[in-house]
Amino acid sequence: MLPKVIIVTAPSGAGKTTIVKHLLSHFPQLAFSVSATTRAPRSGEIDGIDYYFISVEEFNQRVLNKEFVEYEEVYKQSFYGTLMEEVKRLWKEDLVVVFDVDVKGAMTLKKNFGESALSLFIKPPSKDILDQRLRNRATDELSKIKERIKKAHYELEFEEYFDRTIINDDLQDALKDATQIVQKFIYKK
Repeated sequence: MLPKVIIVTAPSGAGKTTIVKHLLSHFPQLAFSVSATTRAPRSGEIDGIDYYFISVEEFNQRVLNKEFVEYEEVYKQSFYGTLMEEVKRLWKEDLVVVFDVDVKGAMTLKKNFGESALSLFIKPPSKDILDQRLRNRATDELSKIKERIKKAHYELEFEEYFDRTIINDDLQDALKDATQIVQKFIYKK
């Protein structure tokens, strides 16, 4: 049996990163899998901590070398992927790997890791609230926000493919639900 992994996914703006950070601070046996991306770093992001920021050329070469467990072109010319070397590095330390990935990437990871994986779908209470969260972020220009909203609505359709759904209406309730679900999974024999 493979070591355990926890896959956390959601449409952009649903709160998955906040929930992942909470889980990582609550369970010392969890470790974050840093993804590779071709997008530019946002303010405050650090290479090797938030993402491995690489060029499109390097990303494509790594795809050809079959170095990714999963990868997607999430937005036009904006690739994201999980490097197998990152997963193996964390497993060598006897840690449970936590993925914070887009919906398609999460489905691929669940397929690849099967019963060794717990997949969590973080869902906003409504599409209107999700839209408002994305508009309030102010990290992107208007055309990018509209693209994110359209993609987020599409990704909501994939909820049924994941093990558990957590509705992020009240953050404290969502954090409590996530903690309980992960605790049962980690200690299940």
